[in-house]
Amino acid sequence: METAPLRAYLVDDEPLAIERLTRLLANFDGIHIAGSATDPAQAIDDLNRRGSEPIDVLFLDIQMPAINGFDLLSRLSAQPFVIFTTAYDEYALRAFEVNSIDYLVKPIETAQLARALNKLGRLRPVPTPDWQRDPTLLLKELAATLRGQRPDYPHRIASRVGERISFLSLEVVTHFVAQDKLTYAVVDGRRHSVDQTIVELERRLDPARFLRIHRSALVNVDWIHEVNSWFAGKVMLSLKDVQHTQLPVARDRVRSLKAHLGI
Repeated sequence: METAPLRAYLVDDEPLAIERLTRLLANFDGIHIAGSATDPAQAIDDLNRRGSEPIDVLFLDIQMPAINGFDLLSRLSAQPFVIFTTAYDEYALRAFEVNSIDYLVKPIETAQLARALNKLGRLRPVPTPDWQRDPTLLLKELAATLRGQRPDYPHRIASRVGERISFLSLEVVTHFVAQDKLTYAVVDGRRHSVDQTIVELERRLDPARFLRIHRSALVNVDWIHEVNSWFAGKVMLSLKDVQHTQLPVARDRVRSLKAHLGI
């Protein structure tokens, strides 16, 4: 007997994010988009009205005005499986992987989405996880995670040149940049080769200090001097280093940057 498609619902306050995820999901068999919303309040109403036809999986943004993703979950009468979509804070979500929850880091890539959908596919027929039997458990686990001890983030990073390894204090690293398949830590305008990719650094370093602003750049927010808006919505950062380094911010990272800086 053919397995029925997974019914998915998409929630993100950015219409372009909904459109991109819809296009990506169209490339996968076995999933049907049952609805979407850019207004969290509308999403809560839609999902609670589904009655005998609940959705199977909710693609849910975390940072939304007025009602964030976790607030939205707490207001649902039935708890579907959740795949979070987020530009940051993914380190706080790792505690939920045991409950078959996944997360996609924006900008969402096909490989990320395939991983999450494969995980869901292995669960068919979909069992009821512990947190679905008790809708409050998810929020309790999140609260416990956020109350827990702050992760032990590194204070320095190794730079290798041939057989020589030196260590750089992360306080003086203004930013990391990827170029020609290599990653560099930049200190006072000088580049130092490091072994990690930008993605690995983003996951390893303190997200309160280092913020992804571009596919190939991670900036130390303590070194940001100015945020400048240019024509056509382009945003540039000016750093406090001697060179007054200018760094472009990708369009899909502007919102998370402003939220992080409180602007």
